[in-house]
Amino acid sequence: MPRCHGWQGAAKGGNIMLGVIRKFFQFAGPRRGRMQLGIVFAFIHSIFHAMQILAIFVVLKALVEGQVSSATAWSSFGIMLVSMLGCIWTRHRSTMAEAEGSFYLCADKRTEIGDRMKYMPMGYFNDNSLGTITAAVTSTMEDLQDIAPRVMDKTVHGYIYAAVVTLMLIFFDWRIGFIVVAGILLFIGVNALMQKKSRRVSPARVAAQASLVGAVLEYAQGMSVVRAFNLADNAHKTMDRAIDECEKQNVGLEIAFIPFMFLQSLILKGMSVVLVAAAVWLYLAGAMELSVCLLVVVSSFIIYSQLETAGSMSALLRVIDLSMDRVEEIRRTPLMDERGKHIVPTGWGIEGSGVSFSYGERKIIDDVSFVIPAGTTTAVIGPSGGGKTTLCNLMARFWDVDRGSITLGGRDVRDYTLDSLLQNFSMVFQNVYLFNDTIANNIKFGKPGAGLAEIRAAAQKACCDDFIMLLPDGYDTVIGEGGATISGGEKQRIAIARAILKDAPIIILDEATANVDPENENQLQAAIAELTRSKTVIMIAHRLKTVRHADQILVLDGGKIIQRGTHEQLMAEGGMYADFIGMREKSIGWKLDGNARAAG
Repeated sequence: MPRCHGWQGAAKGGNIMLGVIRKFFQFAGPRRGRMQLGIVFAFIHSIFHAMQILAIFVVLKALVEGQVSSATAWSSFGIMLVSMLGCIWTRHRSTMAEAEGSFYLCADKRTEIGDRMKYMPMGYFNDNSLGTITAAVTSTMEDLQDIAPRVMDKTVHGYIYAAVVTLMLIFFDWRIGFIVVAGILLFIGVNALMQKKSRRVSPARVAAQASLVGAVLEYAQGMSVVRAFNLADNAHKTMDRAIDECEKQNVGLEIAFIPFMFLQSLILKGMSVVLVAAAVWLYLAGAMELSVCLLVVVSSFIIYSQLETAGSMSALLRVIDLSMDRVEEIRRTPLMDERGKHIVPTGWGIEGSGVSFSYGERKIIDDVSFVIPAGTTTAVIGPSGGGKTTLCNLMARFWDVDRGSITLGGRDVRDYTLDSLLQNFSMVFQNVYLFNDTIANNIKFGKPGAGLAEIRAAAQKACCDDFIMLLPDGYDTVIGEGGATISGGEKQRIAIARAILKDAPIIILDEATANVDPENENQLQAAIAELTRSKTVIMIAHRLKTVRHADQILVLDGGKIIQRGTHEQLMAEGGMYADFIGMREKSIGWKLDGNARAAG
């Protein structure tokens, strides 16, 4: 028999199981009290359950002694009734405590992860796939919500019941108790081997589930591309592979445990036979009373019943362990404002000094310094990939700089909490994201407490009130996830309405009018002019009429500011800005000339 089937194997198996259970209670945090209460009731339940053996003994002893009477029947019935009622009550309380604890625990963790994500560096979302993050709060958390209570229930109940019955049998005959303990130790030894196997195969199963979630999300989000390029077969193959791999790992997990479960069952059934044989031998040798012998014979196959169930469920302890690790990995991700303070800036000027920033090994911003006085407009232009959007994101602290500093009102943005910093910014991105909610609620993200009159006023300034009122439910119309049910220009205008409603002192516009219909552009430019009046404005733009009136223009190329000044100064200076304006004018002229020829 392998070495770990003995005392050392039993100790190792017990340590693995206890280690995961202890880790689960630590993971449960404030909900651990409910889980611990469940174990207390499980212990009491085991005592009530074991009373059935006592009821059997009362009848057997009376039969052997020839003293069966109504008192015997009533005594046995009374014990069984107490056992049954006690089991029902304690089982209910135990199950409820464990179920409530696990559901509340998972709700707490999901909420905590959602709250933490708001304060994580944006780089975290670049380094981790959407599927991995989604799986952490869906399938992984469901494992903890659904599997953990059942595993804890069956495992803890099984071992507690085995311990209580063992103590009872030791009271009747220590030799029988010794055999029961030997069976438990052999069982734990095999269980240790199963836990070792589980540590090898469970990670692949958890990873396959995360990959499946990612594949489904990618398939759904990329459906427009799949259809446009007739890639349905390729997309199906990718998702089918993920489904097949998940199926393979789940089936493989079950198959891997079958030999160990069979061996566990064989040991427990075999030890039950040994108990019967030992009891009969001791009775024939005159070393055991007939009533005790009959009790052991009758009880031999129910002594280990709960333990066998515990053994089969304990195979999933490693899955629970890995699920906790995945959730803890997110919870251990450093937050950006752990040391921040709630600060109200004394001014809204922004300065950067020696700012550098990289995505991994790729340097995006390289030793950049700038001054954006309060109440002025700064245009940031340059070729694609030059670092324009990244520089604006660093000002709002979507990422932290690698070197140098950026200040708002003379204070380093890293001194602020993210909440106190971002309440000073309104941002309109080129790629607008709207939530699967009503239009009114999407606009209210700028000011959660706003009433409908304020929302409509902001929408009117952003030139979107007219098209909203034509929708079936007006401002109560629910738009699809990402704003899928409205056009790009309409999404852009709703985003601008959101920024107008927030009315922050600093405005960042990242190609804010890029997707706006030409017939609405003049109105929207007027709305933006109203939005940005007397505010600090940073705009990323390529259109001449957007940038020429800026108080200063920063030209970024290769992560460096290569030119700065007003439109007139930079045109006189020549270089990239003048070349850029020249190319834009030629492009516009070509379009006008082409249209004229077409008209002729």
